[in-house]
Formats: sequence, C-alpha cells, structure tokens
Amino acid sequence: MKIDELKEIAKQHNIKAGKMKKADLVRAIQDAERNEMCFGTGKADSCGQDACLWREDCV
Repeated sequence: MKIDELKEIAKQHNIKAGKMKKADLVRAIQDAERNEMCFGTGKADSCGQDACLWREDCV
C-alpha cells in the first residue's frame, strides 16, 4: 500500500501522520483499530491475520 493511501486511512482515525515512517504509521493505525501492532516485526507467518490490509508489505 502506498504512503498516500496509508495517510488517508490514518486521517480517518484522527492520526496525524506528519513525517511518520510507513511502519510506524501502519502500527499506529493497527493500534487505533485495536489490533496487534505487529507490522514489520517478523510475525507475518504466525500473526494469524491473513486478511490484514498490509499483509503483502509485512516482513
């Protein structure tokens, strides 16, 4: 997902993206949605979130 798309989702959650890095922004969105803040933590194979919007970008 592109950063502009992320910023739009963040805006919907009243998150001020500013100059946040992509991983930090995704985790802020995950937190706002009350999901585990796991993006980019290496848990993609074990997180159980197969329908996650950021799954293909997660490492």
